[in-house]
Amino acid sequence: MTDLVADQSPFAGHGAARLSTVSIDTYNEELRDAEGFVGDRASKRAFNAILQDWRERLRQMGDDPFGDTPTDRISRKKLDKLLMNGDTEAAGLVHGAIEEFAQELFTVIRRFLRLKAWRGTQRIAIGGGLRASRIGEIAIGRAAALLKGSDYPVELKPIDHDPDEAGLVGSLHIAPSWIFAGHDAILAIDIGGTNIRAGIVELNLKAARDLSAARVTQSDIWRHADDSPSRDDAIERLVGMATDLVRKANKAKLRLAPFIGVACPGIIREDGAISRGGQNLPGNWESSRFNLPKTLRDAVPIVDDHATVVVMHNDAVIQGLSEIPSMQDVERWGVLTIGTGLGNARFTNRHHGKDAEPSK
Repeated sequence: MTDLVADQSPFAGHGAARLSTVSIDTYNEELRDAEGFVGDRASKRAFNAILQDWRERLRQMGDDPFGDTPTDRISRKKLDKLLMNGDTEAAGLVHGAIEEFAQELFTVIRRFLRLKAWRGTQRIAIGGGLRASRIGEIAIGRAAALLKGSDYPVELKPIDHDPDEAGLVGSLHIAPSWIFAGHDAILAIDIGGTNIRAGIVELNLKAARDLSAARVTQSDIWRHADDSPSRDDAIERLVGMATDLVRKANKAKLRLAPFIGVACPGIIREDGAISRGGQNLPGNWESSRFNLPKTLRDAVPIVDDHATVVVMHNDAVIQGLSEIPSMQDVERWGVLTIGTGLGNARFTNRHHGKDAEPSK
């Protein structure tokens, strides 16, 4: 088993393309066709649009099993329940939406596999909010079957961690190596177009040196999409969440490292600014006068008598990095995250300090 802790680089900069164990070949690809962004066809919004279309078809023939409930207010748990235990018509409606969404996911994946940076991909992990449901798992399985039936030599799998936790656990892999000495956990933040999460990620190195046993032990979530805050209000709330978690970690006598890992949508520049892709965040996060890592470093209390180190990367990249322990049997792999949009990243494992041979 690879000792990923021992291989950690001294410091991975914001948006780094090269980490000690993987190279990030590409991320945040914005594929387009005549209808707009290709990834939008396999997003949470796309699934809701498909479900809404099926509801309207049923209304023309009779009753809608969901009544007057808006489609975007139907929870994944309710859909899962109807799929397993609902009447035949309701279950059939959900099955129809899943099948149509799986076809779209299959089409989108094929487009990614045609990209030069995605050639030779052997395995793709699917994360994001939809994956954390039975309907999402079935859609992934159906898309996987379509890929195999079309002779695409790529494996499709649900991301190992709960998606809410994968976006936090992955930050361990952008942390500087010294944080693993004498510390039990890190603080991680996952910023999305709908929610902001913050959590304490315990290393659990005694259980597994490859970080496969890392887990989120305390967390907080804020659905900012319901509140439509300004950027300043969102940052104030985020700082409060982070500060409260530091307090809780100290109370639990966890040796928290002076490090914060941040996952955020968009292209992350070396200075920690967001160059593009932050359009779903509250307010303007792409301003040249705004730097989230610096803001957090200055606002969150010092931990363990050291200045806080903050490293930020793209949210799909961070979710993908949580898969490193289970991707050691392949060289080239990717991640797609089904959320407000479709996040994406492709990785190549590095062996013995050298990059794996590029795909032909």
